[in-house]
Amino acid sequence: MRTTFKAAAHTLAALALAAFGTTSLATGAQAAQPATAAAHFGLKPLDPAAAASPRAVTAASDTLSVGSSASQGVVSPTPKVYLVFWGTQWSSDPAGVATDMQNMFKGLYGAKDTWGTILDQYCEGVPKGTVTCGTKGIHVNHPTTSPLAGVWFDKSAAAPASATAAQIAAEAGKAAAHFGNTTQAPNLNAQYVVLSPTGTHPDGFPNSGFCAWHDFTSTSYGKLAYTNLPYIPDNGAGACTTFTDGRLLSGIESTETHEYAETVTDFWPSIGWNGGGGEIGDACVQLDAYVTLSTGTFDLQGLWSNSANKCVTHG
Repeated sequence: MRTTFKAAAHTLAALALAAFGTTSLATGAQAAQPATAAAHFGLKPLDPAAAASPRAVTAASDTLSVGSSASQGVVSPTPKVYLVFWGTQWSSDPAGVATDMQNMFKGLYGAKDTWGTILDQYCEGVPKGTVTCGTKGIHVNHPTTSPLAGVWFDKSAAAPASATAAQIAAEAGKAAAHFGNTTQAPNLNAQYVVLSPTGTHPDGFPNSGFCAWHDFTSTSYGKLAYTNLPYIPDNGAGACTTFTDGRLLSGIESTETHEYAETVTDFWPSIGWNGGGGEIGDACVQLDAYVTLSTGTFDLQGLWSNSANKCVTHG
């Protein structure tokens, strides 16, 4: 959802250059120089149960429409996820987040993943204002193999105790170099999920009121889509999910599926799919479902479906 909650553009370039200047990139590639947009997107509230009720009936105001006729950067046709575990502090992972996130994305494909098929209806390369793609445009393709394209534990230094938005963007640029994605072409589908370790407070989490957000940054490698994903289990069971069964990992799973889907359908915010309720996950923060994939059972947040005209948890 579009917001002016945080604005980082005015300090980003200097901070990003400083961060890159003190760290060697694994590939030896030229350092990217990020500069983000001035607002972040997809801010899921810490207490989704207190939000407005999910749109379980038809709600024309929540219908998503495409914000640009562009054929790049509107959606991610073949999603590729890069998990970036930022900092030496990941030697401690009391909730088992690293294993859980990898297992979740390893299972988000194929016939078992009926949740991901919600995204297939959305496309790019159609007129601005389109609400139904039909057979037109370049559609999001449901993955036939795991969308998890890479995992990196960046142990080059400790992650900041309270990382700024600029530092998070810089880490996404550093990750692009690590994975060898140093031109725009591979970054047209890559999303970098920057996971901060336990005990840290990226961009003010949790006092800033959000579970996570996504955005893009402009670098010498092209525009990069990335997510700021805090260590949500630090806030206890029940944070960022509507489930009250005490399962500690539910909140981070629900949050990351919210951000993943919004990145896929609004890749470089906000030229992608938005409606009166925000992006594809914003109108549906009260809808969680346990979905069993080939790699386990996970809390996947509901998404807005234009074709169903409501929030759903399967396509």
